[in-house]
Amino acid sequence: MNELDFTLELNSANLPQTAEYNLYTQAEERLHALAANHNDMTGAAINVRRPASGETAYLHEVTVVIYIRPEQIAATEKDSSPEMALKGALDAAERQVRQRRAKLKERWKRPDNLPTEQEIQETLLATGAETDEELDAMEEELEEV
Repeated sequence: MNELDFTLELNSANLPQTAEYNLYTQAEERLHALAANHNDMTGAAINVRRPASGETAYLHEVTVVIYIRPEQIAATEKDSSPEMALKGALDAAERQVRQRRAKLKERWKRPDNLPTEQEIQETLLATGAETDEELDAMEEELEEV
């Protein structure tokens, strides 16, 4: 992956500039490591916000959206510190990316994707087995094997 192909955006309202910079560098390192040697990720957006004051058990909410083909991935984490909320949201997003990549690698497990049977049927049709009875007979022979 080329660094110019990956964009990262961090939005925060009430964080000091140094804290925002630390969150940005932490997120950038982890997301670039996740995108290394893959071309499915095009960027990410991170939103750090403090919910309205009141009786909440958390002080910061971090949402990470990863722009990945074919669909985007999002994860949200709430914690008392923005660093821990970011870590939790990145962990969840990374887990989703890895699961999606593993699922896409296993094409043979998809329904209606039986390449061996498709190849056999195409071969039979190409050799002249034109009638349904002949195809059914050959399929029964294959099932017995």
